[in-house]
Amino acid sequence: MTPTAAPIRVLIADDQPLIRRGLALILAPAPGMAVVAEAEHGEQAVELARQHRPSVVVMDIRMPVLDGVQATERLARELPDCRVLALSTFDLDEYVVAALRAGAYGFLPKDVSPEELVAAVRTVHTGEAAVAPRLLTRLLSTYVTAPRPPQLPGPVRSPVDLTAREVEVWRLLAAGLDNAEIARAMEISVSTVKNHITAVFGKLRVRDRAQAVIAAYESGLVTAGSPHACG
Repeated sequence: MTPTAAPIRVLIADDQPLIRRGLALILAPAPGMAVVAEAEHGEQAVELARQHRPSVVVMDIRMPVLDGVQATERLARELPDCRVLALSTFDLDEYVVAALRAGAYGFLPKDVSPEELVAAVRTVHTGEAAVAPRLLTRLLSTYVTAPRPPQLPGPVRSPVDLTAREVEVWRLLAAGLDNAEIARAMEISVSTVKNHITAVFGKLRVRDRAQAVIAAYESGLVTAGSPHACG
């Protein structure tokens, strides 16, 4: 981030005033960030996002009036340039997977360090997924327990159009391996892994690793309890 770059505009949505204030005290002083609004429920978050056009919304998942999942779905549809970082009190929460399906770019438990929160906001702002692969895999293996039709629009996601190499990269990605680990497992270079991942994302029509892992479970490529379902 250069000194002349526009700040990352952040909207905080949480129904607890103390949590909102704490998040603001962490994010507002961070270099290159500006907290532009605070919302106490999902409906207000959507309205304030329309007014202030934040770059990132730090969104509590469980809120009154309109919960964080529904608010995320509306923001993804109405303001696609506004990226959501979902927060939850619990690591294993079915709402987390629902929020990722709805279009959230990342997920953090509320007990993360201030440094991790700031880093995640920066990551989400760049369009990358701020979800630890192994944490995401544990969430999915707990709550996505059987193949099911995808919830997102578009063609049914299957490995049919992927090459054998791309299917294996997708499978290992869904198992929670990072790029270097996939490269070692397949005995290929990290740059080749990145190329395969780009191809997988394009063919599956997914945006990031989070949605690729969800697609792997929903297509049946990986199932809960399978050898590749845990990292």
